[in-house]
Amino acid sequence: MPTPAVYRRRRPERTLLYRLVQAHLATWLALHDDGQGRSAPALTEREFRRYLDCGILAHRFARARCADCGHDFIVAYSCRGRGVCPSCTTRRRAETAAHLVDHVFPRMPVRQWVLSLPKRLRYHLDDADLQTAVLHSVLRCIEQGLRHGLVAADGQARLGAIVFIHRFGGLLNAHLHYHAVVIDGVFSGEDAESLHFEEARLTPAAVQRLQATIRQRIVCLFVRRGLLERADGRALCACEHGGGFSFDAGASRPTTGKGLSACCVTVPAPGLCSGTAAPDRRGTSRL
Repeated sequence: MPTPAVYRRRRPERTLLYRLVQAHLATWLALHDDGQGRSAPALTEREFRRYLDCGILAHRFARARCADCGHDFIVAYSCRGRGVCPSCTTRRRAETAAHLVDHVFPRMPVRQWVLSLPKRLRYHLDDADLQTAVLHSVLRCIEQGLRHGLVAADGQARLGAIVFIHRFGGLLNAHLHYHAVVIDGVFSGEDAESLHFEEARLTPAAVQRLQATIRQRIVCLFVRRGLLERADGRALCACEHGGGFSFDAGASRPTTGKGLSACCVTVPAPGLCSGTAAPDRRGTSRL
């Protein structure tokens, strides 16, 4: 008979990340206050302060008791934050991945697509309407690429996908990019009874063609909106090494739940984790 698991309270106050935020949050907020009403966003400050309370017994806890053995123990409240707390965001990521695997995606091959734009274009993605327009353009290109070469797929065949927009990079820098988990094929049919799926088998050459097409369409979108000069757009499209575009199609995952889970769990990534604050060789830690 397996030994029952014993609850062990996590101690965030002992982590390097917690100590860094606790020691320097006030200084960081003061540096962002210019004295003219402009300061760090209230949401950002609230998330950091809630993180400092998360898992700390001094900031509320619940007392639990085992009905079998009578043992009592206390459980600190969590902040349930979405942006800063590594524990809460990691738990939310695991729950999201489990929901996608159990209730959203069918047991079909999936592939993760990641798109990042050049810095000169990324600057304009603060506009939510532009974000959506870029996303729609990318998904249409992927859909057409999946249809290409499939005999049974017509112009009405549709893909299945879910997209997460990440707004940060590995160093917590502002870096908006797209992560999409796409079923590796297309669906045809007018209703649920006649729905038919045909798996696509993209070759490396097909992925390269998709990269070029997506780059060209996004550049045209920015030119039409007056955010990029036509000559600069032609130069971006002519660059041999992508012109600052990063487009990764990954590998097609198998239809098993394990393969799907491995793909989904990497997409809704948390902003901060313990490794974010790991010191370098000189002992310096940076957020």
